[in-house]
This record gives sequence, structure tokens and C-alpha cells, in this order.
Amino acid sequence: MNNSDSRINPRQLGTPRGIKAECDNTYEFLFAGGSYAAVTTSGDRKNRNKPTRGRKKSIFEAYMSKEDVSAGLKRGELIQGPLRINPKKYHEAFIPSPDGTRDIFIDGVVARNRALNGDIVVVKLLPKEQWKVIKPDGSDKETEATHESDVPEDMLGTCVPQETAKGDAKSPDVIIEAQFDDNDAEHGQDHLQDTLADDIKRLSLDTGENVKAVGICGVHRAKQEDGPKVNDPRLLPEKFLQRTAKVVYILEKKHSRAATGFIKLLADKNSELFRRCAMFSPVDHRVPRVYVSLADCPPDFVSRPEDYSNILFICRIVDWKEDSNFATGQLSKSLGQAGEIEPETEGILTEYGVDFSDFSPEALECLPQSLPWVISPGELAKRRDLRKECIFTIDPSTAKDLDDALSCKQLPDGNFEVGVHIADVSYFVLEETALDKVASERATSVYLVQKVIPMLPKLLCEELCSLNPMRDRLTFSVMWKVTPEGKILDEWFGRTVICSCVKLSYDHAQSMIESPGKVFSSEELPPVSPQHSVAEIQEAVLNLHRIAQHLRKQRFTSGALRLDQLKLSFTLDQESGMPQGCYIYQYRDSNKLVEEFMLLANMAVAHQIYRSFPEQALLRRHPPPQTKLLKDLMEFCNQVGLNIDFSSAGTLHKSLNETFGADKYSEARKEVLTNMFSRPMQMALYFCTGVLEDETLFRHYALNVPFYTHFTSPIRRYADVIVHRLLSASLGASSPIKMEKEAIQRQADHCNDRKMASKRVQELSADLFFAIFVRECGPLESEAMVMGVLNEAFDVLVLKFGVQKRIYCNALPLLGFHFQKMGRKPELTLMWEPEKPEQESVPQVITIFTLVEVVLTSDGVPLKYSALLKRPSSE
Repeated sequence: MNNSDSRINPRQLGTPRGIKAECDNTYEFLFAGGSYAAVTTSGDRKNRNKPTRGRKKSIFEAYMSKEDVSAGLKRGELIQGPLRINPKKYHEAFIPSPDGTRDIFIDGVVARNRALNGDIVVVKLLPKEQWKVIKPDGSDKETEATHESDVPEDMLGTCVPQETAKGDAKSPDVIIEAQFDDNDAEHGQDHLQDTLADDIKRLSLDTGENVKAVGICGVHRAKQEDGPKVNDPRLLPEKFLQRTAKVVYILEKKHSRAATGFIKLLADKNSELFRRCAMFSPVDHRVPRVYVSLADCPPDFVSRPEDYSNILFICRIVDWKEDSNFATGQLSKSLGQAGEIEPETEGILTEYGVDFSDFSPEALECLPQSLPWVISPGELAKRRDLRKECIFTIDPSTAKDLDDALSCKQLPDGNFEVGVHIADVSYFVLEETALDKVASERATSVYLVQKVIPMLPKLLCEELCSLNPMRDRLTFSVMWKVTPEGKILDEWFGRTVICSCVKLSYDHAQSMIESPGKVFSSEELPPVSPQHSVAEIQEAVLNLHRIAQHLRKQRFTSGALRLDQLKLSFTLDQESGMPQGCYIYQYRDSNKLVEEFMLLANMAVAHQIYRSFPEQALLRRHPPPQTKLLKDLMEFCNQVGLNIDFSSAGTLHKSLNETFGADKYSEARKEVLTNMFSRPMQMALYFCTGVLEDETLFRHYALNVPFYTHFTSPIRRYADVIVHRLLSASLGASSPIKMEKEAIQRQADHCNDRKMASKRVQELSADLFFAIFVRECGPLESEAMVMGVLNEAFDVLVLKFGVQKRIYCNALPLLGFHFQKMGRKPELTLMWEPEKPEQESVPQVITIFTLVEVVLTSDGVPLKYSALLKRPSSE
């Protein structure tokens, strides 16, 4: 079946470039977007009491009582879940369906009932006649929640920003990504689930008038040939419907209620409000506009409002009443000029609730007070002394918080003793102290492009806990006896003391791997302890590399999955801190070496703590992909002729890594596919084993193992600190952990929330720096590959920088464009205006995997940049 849709160029009808040429009834106030007024959807029209001027009527429904909500949830009449608001279309929101099928749709601002993105809400399903009709040709693309970057980090590669934790470049669980972009509604990524289908159309299945086709430049929508010609959802089978709901209660306000934005005077100068309030317009259009008191605004704001048109402010929402289109809030501070690194960074951190304040005196009092600190003889006596062993760290060259070290010693029988040695943070951070409380609240360090917001004070992060070279340090070690092929013969856990002999960078280790016969001079490496020779260190690195290769091969043979997405790294000007260059980070054998042993240690510790404390173990699970999205993707791959085996993580990995053609663009095709495959994936989650009864739910889908945890990065992740305490107790080295299973689960939930927030902040930081890079160094040209086709726009992966952009047809000099579907494979034909009158129009066909040339240019608005398609050559 071939559904086609031809358009005249909407620019000829006066639509601004890059803005979709679709108009609907709008109520202009509700959200912050200026020209992006909220669209009144049919859900709104049904649910909304129409306010009349001068009379206060409720716009929103009152929330249900706690008791009614509790009873409704028990009876199964209400559903709870995290709210996700589409950043491109903020009148659309979703919550996951408890049964894993298609997400539940919350249509419009009124149905959302004052809940903000990320809040845990309770919803009531609307009657079936108000459900959303999904077109059988799949042209309702955004029927799922647009999770911002929900790729499980356990499956991703890593990327190093300028100043980063060493864990970032090696743990498969931490990344600074820059493969996101969304120029329309906020700085961020909307997970581009559009690839699987066409652009969204409103609730009716019928396309209305069957207008006669008038050629490629004619305005016409072809009548749909397939599917029922019915407008009443009650008469349709369930597969054509998406359940819709309205929010009746906010269980937990996860959104920080802080936003960055701009202040403006109210429009009506004669109103009473004008003398008392200003209007705060958030940059994130998913947050409402907010009335703020003029008393909170700068003294000269009323007389010189234009001076503040480009100044970013932070506002905290205090209330949002049922009878108001606007929330009320307080301006908490002025950040500075929009589009500058520090004000924008502070705004991002505040919006996502990252605590970047100084550590309190109470927390700092928990640190050793007499410096320089030395290990006491009593403490030494309790530990296995490994200070004479050849132990070293491998990190990004800029890393300061060195959590982990490695060792590898050949045994007389030809086997190896391999050790993973992790900073013993729990020695310094004792349970229930002021420092422990701060660390548990922060839950993670946050890595920005230009700096780190640490979980623990600098004295611990960079000195006492950091495994710096030629310093005695307290560690927790896992040691194995392994064969040269990576078969584990024996395992030992224990508290140790080490003295690292050298701080290697990934580049140093990579050089050793690539030039195994080379004799390295001392000038080529950082300072090495006199106790050990460069040759000894090099031999250990090479042996670890060989064993890691076996371990890795074994893991993927056993069915693990890895989705490597392009990551952006920046070089910064030392004086100004501005981005000078950016490049895609190369994930190499030295990274893989470290990753394999970190995974091995995490799995070993997971088994140990679960064996010892089946009710209290803090583990990390990764649920399988969302059924509905996976089914859509399978169908899509079949129809575009891709032979992908989705039956397990392992088969998916195998399909992805079998070459897609031998040309130089096979890697680019693989990147696009990786991106598609990441969409149905769920987040990996910390949990307490005593709270989850079904052990099959403990599994980690991507790693394809029954038990996994985080043990290897306690300097920067609080979950690892709890795991260290559990491990210590399991060995009888300390008393059992004081937390009950419910408290551990609460902390696990908090760690999950903060991990997601920190991942988002990392992405936004890279996004900020890339936008500034485009502004300062653009326009930038690159090849790009098409990864999704809509009916009047398409998404591309910009290959040189790994960013995704949407290109709008109405921003190009076209005579017209024509959209059609061959099965489910969408195709856009662009008709370019001839450069000279006597020339013919040049057609260009855009479909998945089409290679195009794009130019990234700054839009003149802070942090906004566009991708424009280069005209194809007429040969």
C-alpha cells in the first residue's frame, strides 16, 4: 500500500522557516513558547471548562483525595507512573502502561493537570470514545513517551569530556553523550521515536476531503486506502487505539520546580496585576509561564525592561492554582547573559536539582583533621599488604578521582593472579554521619564538559581516596586466579593496602598494546615508582589485554549486547574555557581492557553480597526492552529489508555487528541502527533484593547475567558505597549494615533519580558546548545519514559530530516535496528550485540511510543552531 502526501512549499504561504505550517485553535497563554503557543487538543476541548473573561472559573480539575487515590489504585481503577512530556510537542504527555504495551497518552495541558515532567502521577483512563486513534499506516508517530535519552548506560560506550572522572572513560555505565539535539523546544533530546513512523496527525483516522491531486506542487492529501473509515474509537479494534487519561493526583513532585528563563512586563498595562507582577517565561516549554512579584525583579526592570531581554533568571514555582493558566513563583536569582557557559551551566544544574553548594562544616568535620594523613599501624594490621605489588591505574589524562587500579602477576604454573583494587571510601564515610547524609543525597558526581560537581569533598575525591601514584592507599580488592584464556579458577575478596606505581592514561596503555615490542623510555611515560620497571608494567598491561580479549569474546558469545553511540569530546581554550574544537571520542582496546575487569569485579561482588544478605543486597537490574516499541521496530526493520534477529540481547548484538555492506559508510549505517535499537531499551535500575520477590527480575538484559551491581566507583557513586559496606559485612570485616531493606530500596530509588538527572545534565552540558562551538566556529559542514523520515521533515545523524538534527522541508529552497510510504518505509522526494531559470528542478529522494551533506549554522538566538541540507549537484 502506498500512502502519499504532496505539498506545496509552505513558505510560499507565509510560514516562517523551520516552523511547521500547521495551525490549530490555540490558547496563547498557557506555555512559555511565544510563537510556540500550546495547541488545544480534542482532549482539552472535552475536559475543559471554557473560562470567560472577568469570571474566575476552574481551568484544572481539583486533585482527588489521598484516600480516594489509594483506594482507586488498589481497585485497579487508577494507574500510576512517571510523566514524560514530549519536548517537541509539550501538549503531549505519556505515562508507561503497567503491562508494557503502548504508553498511555495524556492529551493537552488541562488533562496533565499541573504535573511537570518526571513527576510520579496518578491518572484515570478516559472513556473509550476519547481514546486516540492510531492510523493503520503508522502515521501517528509519537504514540510513545519521549524518554530523553533512555539508552541504558550499561550498554553504551564512553566519552571523556575535558576534565572527567576516570570512571567515565571506562565503566560501561557512565557516559557523556552528545548524540542528542532538539532545536525546537528545549536544549535536549526527544529520543526521535518518529523514525518508526510518519508525523503525528490529530485524532481522526479519516483525512477528510479527498482533494484531487494536482501534481507535485499541488496541495493534496491522498485518501487513505487501508484501514477503517471510522471516527468513533468505540467501533475500532484495540490495536488501532491508544488509551488516553487525565492526571488526578501528583504522588511525588520529582521535577525540581525550578526553571531558567526570561522576565517580561505583563501585556495589560492598566491591570492591577501589572503593578504587582512580571511574567517569567521558561526556556523549557514544558514548564508553565509564571507570575513573579515585581519586588523580586531588579529595581530598574519596570523602567528599562529591554535591558533584561537576554538575561537568564532562575524561578522556583511555588503554586499553580486550579483557576489560573499560570503558576506563581519566586525569582531566586539572576544568572547572567543567555548563551554564556557559566550562566547556562548554573541554570542546567539548578533545573535538575544538582547540589553544587560548598560542603557544610559538619560534613567536613567528618574528614581526618590532622594532615598529612597516614595509615595507622592498627589499620595496616587488619589488611592484606599489597604495597610491593606492581599495581597501576589507567584513566583519562585529565582524571583526578582515581577509583580503581589493576594488577596482573604471572604465577609459576603459567596462570595469572589478576587484581581489581577499588578505593576504600567506606573507611572514611561512616554510616549515619553528616558526610554520609550529604553523599547519600547527592548520590553521584556530575561530570560537565568543563568541571565536575563532586559527590564527596575534594580532600577525599582527589587525595585520600584517590589511588594516586606512589602513595599508600586503603583499598577493597577482588583477586582472581585465571588461566591465560580468562577461565576463573579461584576468587578472593578483602580489604587491602596498595601503592600504585604509575598513573597511566588510556593513551599510554593503548601505545603499549599497539606496540608490544617497543621499549618505552621514561620520558614517554608519567613518573614510575623505582620499585618497578617500565618493562614489568608493560608486560602486565599486555597480559591484562590478552585476558580481557578472551573475557570479552566469551561475554558476547554468551549473549551480551553493547550499543555504542557516537560521543562528542571537546578541547577547551585554557584561558577562556571556550570550546576550540570537538571530535568523536575513540573507544579503544585500552578502554575495553579496563571495562572487562570492572564488569568482572561488579559481577563477583553482586554474587557475594546476595549470597550473604539475600534481603539487603543492593543490585542493579536491567529489564528487557519495551514490548510495544520492540514490536514496532521489528516490523519496521522487516519492511525496510533489514534482517535483524530480536529474539535476545545476544542475537541483537550479532545482527548489529554483522557488516552492513563493505563500503566506508557501513559504520554510519551501523550508527543509525544502533540509535534505532536503543529506543525500545529501558533504563538499568538499582534495587534492593529483599523488596523484589521474583529473582528472574534481577537479571541484567544487556549484560545477560543473573546478578550485577556497582562496586568499582565509590568516589563518584553512592550506590557503590552501600555495596562496599555490604561486602565488608559479608567478610566479617565490619558489623552488618544498619539500613533495613525498605530504607535500602528508598536509597536505590533516589540513586536512580539522581543518576538519570546527572546523565541528562551531562548531555545538556555537551549540548551547550556544541551550540557554542557552532556559534564560534561555524558554519560547519559534514556528511550526514538520514535516520528518520516524517512527512515534512527528516532526522539526520551528523557523522562528523555525532549529533542528531531535524531538517524541515519548509526551510529549504524547494518548489515542493512529496511524501509517500512503500509499506512502512517512508520516502520524501524534494524538488529543488533551479539555480538558474533555464535549468530543470533537481529531485532528491530522502529515505532511511540516505547520505546527505549538511551545514550547521547558528540561529542568532542563544544556543540555537539549525542543520540545512546542501543542494545536491545537478550532475
